[in-house]
Amino acid sequence: MSELPKNDLDEVVDTLHSPADFVRWGASAFAQADLAFGHGLDNAFDEAYYLVRHSLHLPHEVPELYLRTRLLTEERRRVAQCILARLEGRKPAAYLTGEAWFCGLRFRVDERVIVPRSPLAELIGDAFAPWLAHPPRRILDLCSGSGCIAIACAMIFPEAEVHAVEIDPGAAELMFANIADHGMEHRVFGHVGDLYAPLAAQGETAFDLIVTNPPYVPEEEWQALPAEYHAEPKLALAAGDDGMDVVARLLQGAPDWLSQDGVLIGEIGASTAEFDSRFADLPAHWPEFEFGGSGVFIIERAALVDWLARQ
Repeated sequence: MSELPKNDLDEVVDTLHSPADFVRWGASAFAQADLAFGHGLDNAFDEAYYLVRHSLHLPHEVPELYLRTRLLTEERRRVAQCILARLEGRKPAAYLTGEAWFCGLRFRVDERVIVPRSPLAELIGDAFAPWLAHPPRRILDLCSGSGCIAIACAMIFPEAEVHAVEIDPGAAELMFANIADHGMEHRVFGHVGDLYAPLAAQGETAFDLIVTNPPYVPEEEWQALPAEYHAEPKLALAAGDDGMDVVARLLQGAPDWLSQDGVLIGEIGASTAEFDSRFADLPAHWPEFEFGGSGVFIIERAALVDWLARQ
């Protein structure tokens, strides 16, 4: 990693004047500092633009004229502090702004949850077509984190009852806050606990769809990740030597919680080799994504039951 650029806050505030100035400076500084991207944005320019826009309370679509206007001293200082915080703290931008976007929806985020960025968003946007036999009446989101998957599913399927389970109490606080922010308390029900355990304790019944973005990063791979990923909770990322410890428990327990024609959909990202090694011959489907991303498996209950019986 290259050395961080030496930036003096007062010099930056005195020298730069327009939003465009700060976008250019931020993008250059981010590239020079070799920051890691991958928490919703994938390049230095877009991340600098996002932080400048957010610091100035500007909308997503900013007319070009606005980018050339002169800023007040207080505005310049606020933007510069945000850019420098990203450089010096090496935290994902979402932790600086306190928000992330998923399926076109805004969610609160902080260091208690990973930043939403799953390719599952594309499947949700397509109502999981063509993988479901009928619109699900009951949906379960395991390892829910911020609750973004559960809430987005509730938006797509307005007749469905959705349950979200999160093991970490701090993450669950954010999950409940996001459920309330979106006015979903009457249809999205949060649970704190380990995978299926809180559902059994509360007498819940089977689900037509289980969707999950569990931890799946091998321990050694997690150790080598850039600082931006180490700013996220390890519990939500790493899962044993091959990353498959939580996935194994998900698969084992799923038949008891899926309806007869139910479907399990899970993300395992770049850990497909570890998945194939640990779960040889599992008859899963692997959809392709138009907007990027990979590593999502889909398996019907009947196929999962048959595979488990052969183990």
